[in-house]
Amino acid sequence: MKTTKVALLGFGSIGTTLSQILLEKKEELREKYDTEIAIVAISTKTRGIIVDAWGLDLEQMLEYKESGKMFPPSMQSRIHQTSLDVAEKVDYDVLIEMTPLEYANGRTATEHIKAALTRGKDVISINKGPLAWSYKELTELAEQNGCKFMYEAAILDAIPLFSMVRENMKMCKVLEIKGILSRTLNYLVTGMEHGREFDDIMAEGKARGFIEANPMSDLTGKESLIQMVALANGLMDANITPKDVELDEVECSQGITLERIKAAAERGNCIKYICRAYRQDGKIKISVRPEEISKFDSYASVSGTSLAVSITTDLMGTMTIIEEAAATEQTGYGVFADLLTIIAARKDA
Repeated sequence: MKTTKVALLGFGSIGTTLSQILLEKKEELREKYDTEIAIVAISTKTRGIIVDAWGLDLEQMLEYKESGKMFPPSMQSRIHQTSLDVAEKVDYDVLIEMTPLEYANGRTATEHIKAALTRGKDVISINKGPLAWSYKELTELAEQNGCKFMYEAAILDAIPLFSMVRENMKMCKVLEIKGILSRTLNYLVTGMEHGREFDDIMAEGKARGFIEANPMSDLTGKESLIQMVALANGLMDANITPKDVELDEVECSQGITLERIKAAAERGNCIKYICRAYRQDGKIKISVRPEEISKFDSYASVSGTSLAVSITTDLMGTMTIIEEAAATEQTGYGVFADLLTIIAARKDA
């Protein structure tokens, strides 16, 4: 029986869901992969850092998480004081990076990932910042050190876009990516189509839990831009950062008005906040803005909290995936799926 040692940086809702999946699939992992998963470190910002070379008791960790309390001082690591310490020094096989997104540069998560890859450790990240700001550097570092850099759960609640292109669309060239990537903006547009006021729509979304207390990163288009750049890097080998996108290609939610929505409806159309990455004159171009589309367009039916993404290729045409609801279970499974890919590769090595 092989043991795969895993270090978790972050233990929020996704880390909790992943832990629950690992407990649920424990016997199946043993039977199908001849493998046990040992969580040897958990690093959190508010509960402390805990390290155990033999593997932590996940059920106990989940109990501490549910209680909302810090890890007991007697259990906390005295050697590893920061998450970077964990990435650089703990004995693990796989690092799972789940720290918060830094829009300006993705630096903290990138440092964690670089530390692990430099040591020849496999990495799974749910953080889109490193994909948007340092994709080329990280993928090359992984290749140089013979390890994997996986990130299926970083975009769109782990819709399997990267693995679909990587595994099932070999030698296809991605020509364009189009998507409705912001649940906040799509819900806002849908509410305005029904004549509702901005404040009422946002208050309801916050009460339901899918709009953040401070939604400015969504309303300014910043969140969608980061996602679009990450997708372009991962699927089109764009090698760009958000700084490479021209300012006039990103339009905030202020461009969506009741007057504009009504005028579009009179023409038999609707407004959707659409993100695009496309090839033009040998370069990858990005746009993130409201667009007027026909009510017969497939994207016209993507309303409320639904999301959509389309990939156009030279050999397979255009494929569209619509996600009708979001759940942390999906993202947690995306991390688990990446972990299974790593385990399978290690088994075959």
